[in-house]
Amino acid sequence: MAKTDDDFSLVVGDDGLARPAWAATDPLLREYYDTEWGMPVRDERGVFERLSLEVFQAGLSWGTMLRKREAFRAAFDGFDPDVVAGYGPDDVERLMGDAAIIRNHRKILATITNAQATVALREADDVVGGLAGLFWSFQPDVTPMPRTGAEVPSETAESAALAVHGGDGDRGHAHRGESPARALGAVDANGTTAALEGRLTKGGWST
Repeated sequence: MAKTDDDFSLVVGDDGLARPAWAATDPLLREYYDTEWGMPVRDERGVFERLSLEVFQAGLSWGTMLRKREAFRAAFDGFDPDVVAGYGPDDVERLMGDAAIIRNHRKILATITNAQATVALREADDVVGGLAGLFWSFQPDVTPMPRTGAEVPSETAESAALAVHGGDGDRGHAHRGESPARALGAVDANGTTAALEGRLTKGGWST
């Protein structure tokens, strides 16, 4: 989801808390920002859900994804990697017929492939802790502290490395659909980079 400087301007709500503009008006985004965004997610299913929603979100707003999230959870069996990894042609047909989710054949197949890769990661020799361990292994040593929207990166060295490591390269683990920007979105959302976008309710931008 592309954001401008205006999206990162600070808005003080009626509760006295300052939030970036993108999370200040829509009640759903505000609740998500206050209670979920940037909070550490360390369980496999939780990380797999964030990864999957990021894949489907490409080209759409995050608000759209939040409004469809419960439908996605129902359609994808709660994002249980073991169940999704076993999806076959009948499941793909079912998902393509589900008007409550985003019916994109390529993204559906990518999610199934990612579930299979998630299961395989449990036994990977070069990863400790499976999918969640892979994501958290790319946590930066220092959390970026942007002062303006222009300073918020669309990707970082860590997100680029994660996209390569989780993709189809020689060291990859076959997770599909993850560009550096989407990898950054996923690691931001699950708390790995902890507050690139000014979490003033939980620490804030530097001033």
